[in-house]
Amino acid sequence: MAAPAGVDNTFRKKFDREEYLERAREREKQCDDSVAAKGPPVQRKPLKHRDYQVDLESRLGKTQVVTPIAPLSQQAGYYCSVCECVVKDSANYLDHINGKKHQRALGMSMRVERASLEQVQERFEMLKKRKDPSTFSEQDLDERLLKQQQEEEERKRQRRERKKEKKKEKVAEEPEDIDPDVAAMMGFGGFGTSKK
Repeated sequence: MAAPAGVDNTFRKKFDREEYLERAREREKQCDDSVAAKGPPVQRKPLKHRDYQVDLESRLGKTQVVTPIAPLSQQAGYYCSVCECVVKDSANYLDHINGKKHQRALGMSMRVERASLEQVQERFEMLKKRKDPSTFSEQDLDERLLKQQQEEEERKRQRRERKKEKKKEKVAEEPEDIDPDVAAMMGFGGFGTSKK
């Protein structure tokens, strides 16, 4: 069927397969060049144990003057020298140093090295040897509980004695020069107590 006379359908796009194949080849070539320019992907080391103790308590309970012009390391909060950032509290600081950004800055991936059976056995042996002789047995725990109960009883006894002493001091401070009849009339007789 032929198009009716008087209808203009030249606005439709005609696809030239060769032209589009050429464009696709150029695009692939540019992608390959950019990948080659970046170099091979970076190989990061697997995660490993920290060889230092995280210091969270050194600035605990201390006051500090905070100024907006102070260097980052002297501002309020915890400063990470690797990432050069300040984190406001200890929980967020721990999250940061265990996080992806910090580990990447240290050159580690978030993958953990798979341990062999021999490595696990060696680790157990090392921990057994390093085990403190001061570990608690059930008897040690019972002794500690008994000692703690005795200390608590002693504190309670001392508190009762202090209360008795204060009560005696209060009674001693009361003036004795008041006539008992006048005191009874005014209501200073000790409520609910009867003297026989």
